[in-house]
Amino acid sequence: MATYKLKKVSLRKVKTGKGVVIMQPSNLYECTLGDDCFVGPFTEIQKGVVVGNNCRIQSHSFICELVTIGDDCFIGHGVMFINDTFSDGKPAGGDHSKWKKTIIGNNVSIGSNATILPVSICHGVVIGAGAVVTKDIKKKGVYVGNPAKRMKGKAGSR
Repeated sequence: MATYKLKKVSLRKVKTGKGVVIMQPSNLYECTLGDDCFVGPFTEIQKGVVVGNNCRIQSHSFICELVTIGDDCFIGHGVMFINDTFSDGKPAGGDHSKWKKTIIGNNVSIGSNATILPVSICHGVVIGAGAVVTKDIKKKGVYVGNPAKRMKGKAGSR
């Protein structure tokens, strides 16, 4: 008969500011959350992640190592951050030197089910639901699609 190790949902060595709410079940370990943050259920935030003040992270999101999120950000349901680009055509296999970082500016909203590869996103950006961000975003605006592109014209129109 096969053996296995069952780990419980947990919070481990999480540094928080004041007024933080974390819904269970969630896995958060060795990360930092600023003041007045909310973390929804079924969320994982990994080692070394830094989340700024006044951020809301909705349920079922995954924030991997090497991610920094600014102040006043919204992370929708099911948002996935990626740090392994499979640069050798396969997973890094535990070689952290192949992982890359992601930096999210202040006042960034990321819609549900978006995927964020290792990029930098400037302040004041909206990422549409389901978008896949594959390149740095250096200009404010609304970005949608796969790969994510800036919408032209006024917000809400193409």
